[in-house]
Amino acid sequence: MASASGKQSSKNASKGSSGGSGGGGGSQPAMPGSGATTSLMGSLNKKKKPFLGMPAPLGYVPGLGRGATGFTTRSDIGPARDANDPVDDRHAPPGKRTVGDQMKKNQDDDDEDLNDTNYDEFNGYAGSLFSSGPYEKDDEEADAIYAALDKRMDERRKERRELREKEEIEKYRMERPKIQQQFSDLKRKLSEVTEEEWLSIPEVGDARNKRQRNPRYEKLTPVPDSFFSKHLQSGENHTTVDPLQGQFGGLNTPFPGGLNTPYPGGMTPGLMTPGTGELDMRKIGQARNTLMDMRLSQVSDSVSGQTVVDPKGYLTDLNSMIPTHGGDISDIKKARLLLKSVRETNPHHPPAWIASARLEEVTGKLQVARNLIMKGTEMCPKSEDVWLEAARLQPGDTAKAVVAQAVRHLPQSVRIYIRAAELETDVRAKKRVLRKALENVSKSVRLWKAAVELEEPEDARIMLSRAVECCPTSVELWLALARLETYENARRVLNKARENIPTDRHIWITAAKLEEANGNTQMVEKIIDRAITSLRANGVEINREQWIQDAEECDKAGSVATCQAVIRAVIGIGIEEEDCKHTWMEDAESCVSHGALECARAIYAHALQVFPSKKSVWLRAAYFEKNHGTRESLEALLQRAVAHCPKAEVLWLMGAKSKWLAEDVPAARSILALAFQANPNSEEIWLAAVKLESENNEYERARRLLAKARSSAPTARVFMKSVKLEWVLGNIEAAQELCTEALKHYEDFPKLWMMRGQIEEQSGPMDKAREAYNQGLKKCPHSIALWLLLSQLEEKAGQLTRARAILEKSRLKNPQNPELWLESVRLEYRAGLKNIANTLMAKALQECPNSGILWAEAVFLEARPQRKTKSVDALKKCEHDPHVLLAVAKLFWSERKITKAREWFLRTVKIEPDLGDAWALFYKFELQHGTEEQQAEVRKRCENAEPRHGELWCAESKHILNWQKKIGEILVQVAAKIKNTF
Repeated sequence: MASASGKQSSKNASKGSSGGSGGGGGSQPAMPGSGATTSLMGSLNKKKKPFLGMPAPLGYVPGLGRGATGFTTRSDIGPARDANDPVDDRHAPPGKRTVGDQMKKNQDDDDEDLNDTNYDEFNGYAGSLFSSGPYEKDDEEADAIYAALDKRMDERRKERRELREKEEIEKYRMERPKIQQQFSDLKRKLSEVTEEEWLSIPEVGDARNKRQRNPRYEKLTPVPDSFFSKHLQSGENHTTVDPLQGQFGGLNTPFPGGLNTPYPGGMTPGLMTPGTGELDMRKIGQARNTLMDMRLSQVSDSVSGQTVVDPKGYLTDLNSMIPTHGGDISDIKKARLLLKSVRETNPHHPPAWIASARLEEVTGKLQVARNLIMKGTEMCPKSEDVWLEAARLQPGDTAKAVVAQAVRHLPQSVRIYIRAAELETDVRAKKRVLRKALENVSKSVRLWKAAVELEEPEDARIMLSRAVECCPTSVELWLALARLETYENARRVLNKARENIPTDRHIWITAAKLEEANGNTQMVEKIIDRAITSLRANGVEINREQWIQDAEECDKAGSVATCQAVIRAVIGIGIEEEDCKHTWMEDAESCVSHGALECARAIYAHALQVFPSKKSVWLRAAYFEKNHGTRESLEALLQRAVAHCPKAEVLWLMGAKSKWLAEDVPAARSILALAFQANPNSEEIWLAAVKLESENNEYERARRLLAKARSSAPTARVFMKSVKLEWVLGNIEAAQELCTEALKHYEDFPKLWMMRGQIEEQSGPMDKAREAYNQGLKKCPHSIALWLLLSQLEEKAGQLTRARAILEKSRLKNPQNPELWLESVRLEYRAGLKNIANTLMAKALQECPNSGILWAEAVFLEARPQRKTKSVDALKKCEHDPHVLLAVAKLFWSERKITKAREWFLRTVKIEPDLGDAWALFYKFELQHGTEEQQAEVRKRCENAEPRHGELWCAESKHILNWQKKIGEILVQVAAKIKNTF
């Protein structure tokens, strides 16, 4: 005890020393008196220490500087615990429920993992070397610095690493595309699937094999009762049928007793009667019935509740089935209760009775619905809707009785009379009902129309005479009567109609059509003018759009004079003077799109009267006659046009061309002569005259005209035509001389350099042609055709590297040019370098993302499975580009989708009729898959369109051997050279 108390006192002493280390006089007690008061006041006057109230520094131990050390007592860590003591957590998992288990787990965590799988030759064992030591603030700062360094170093390499990873991923995806990418084109098509198509898609097929899908059901063969009786008494198992049974017919036994057995005592008691020892057939029948009932019940519910076999005789008609869904039943009950409340609250409210009847009809209770609606007719006898609903719900004869009862209550109801007529099946009965109705309701237009439709023409005329007396304000009845009357009577009828209805325009238009039909065309204009005046006098606003629609209807009905008179009367109503021309041109185009050609012709005629000196109006009218009129009407229009616009060269040229196409060469010459007088020194007219003479083999006259043109109107085109004439006629030296002379005056005209190079290329050595192209490129560095010709020249000479260098130089001089990129891609492809061609195409599409010719080429650079996907991308970028549309048409052609290919060809030539390649491919397509009529149609449309552009087209049309060939001949020639290599 003494030692224990000594220890306790020493502890207190040490605690006192450590606790007092923070204050200066902690060991001496404060003395009461003035000294204490003075020290307190002095301490209050002293300045406050700066560290007071602040947290202690990290690792600070009070009194450490004077040798004091801190210690821990049991009260700080809690009482000592045995290893078998339970832990505080009552819900600890197994293996952690005692103090010893947790201590062992902590030791295991602290031990370093020295397993061989955790060892690395470079890094050694995984984990930190000092993981068991304390983690202090300086460690945290060091880790932050190292992390910042790692992040900085990672960012320096990040761009290169990401680029490399992206290239590796792209390369991997190209070699092994995802299934998702392979089916991306098909997934896009899902947006076009309609709801009906989606619902018609079959369910997923059964993945089991054939034996699992079609198990061989157990085949049961009926066995005669004699077989049972024979083997029951023997007690033996047999797997074969007695041959005697087959010998005696299968169902008969060799024993004359049939079902009796020679051993009555050897039966089992289950199937034998207890007293007689014979087979109990009643029990066998009951067992069979029980088995059959079980099988029927199994089959009836074998397919997710759908009844396949109906053993209990339920109705299976879907129309009569009551909804079985719990929500539906509850909704019906609520609706029925609500409607019942409405009926009881307001029994004279017709919609409540109608809704109640329809609810019962929907739920299949038709008789309840009929009873309800009949009760409704008693409560609401003056409601048309209730009577009509009752007639609809009742069967035939009963419905007639209901309608008859309705007529007694509502003798003025038109709808009930119409329903009564519909219920009759005999025409005479219908007429009788309608005539009875007209006796009661003579003012109903609907009843008169229904009655007239059932009559013969003569009776209908008599009936309409009475109808217009009863309904004098019905325009339809007046017009119907006018159609049935003779000419004189019809005029009288229409006059009476105008008196009764002075505000309707249809009566006036019908009168004008009547006069036109009887040959009085001079009266048509007067009637329409009087109509406008009369309608305005009666306060009717003249709606221009409505009158134009009436004119289009007259045009379609064949009343041309009426149509033109209406157009002339209303075309200028409600339009400002400065908007007239624009509005009239739109009206004409609208009429053409609606198929009303005479209306459009009348609009153009009126516009030409108002604007006789407008060249654009004459041109539009001329193109309209060219597309929709005859050659005579076109020539007559052009004669008037050149009289009013003599300076319009295009009108003179159209007139001359029309005569030339009609093989009237002298008339064409005379027109061009008049054009020369009106437009002296006009380049277009000079060249047209030269073409006329050269096409008709008058080469000397063409040469003289060109010589005069070079002297009086020297232009680059005149010189070019001169050179070409000599070239195609085989005068190479004269062509070269003219070309040299032309280049002295027009050295910046690229076509002259192109012709010079082609002449030199044709005549022999390549060096002169190369020199001509190079000189031309110095003068015209932005001429794409010159660059292409020089590149193709080098390629023909076998200088692939030089051709590639020329194209690269051309792309530097002319950036973002799709033609140059396309030629570069094709150059590599022709050389067999498909990978380089694909790389160039990718660069080209980056530089020219909206180029149709590049996308069209890119589609066919892809492998066949990826072409459709590429075509979809092309259509997104260039939706209305003719080259892309043509590529899609070729794609469908290659897949043998004939109808779709034809649709896309038609769309292409409609968008760009000037593209000769589209016409040639379309014609080739029809040659392979179309009829003779379709081929002739394509050729005719191509000749009318007169295409002038296209890579394949220009190669043939501008060849010197084809200079005199017509459009149709060139079309056949181009189509013959196309090969289906796509």
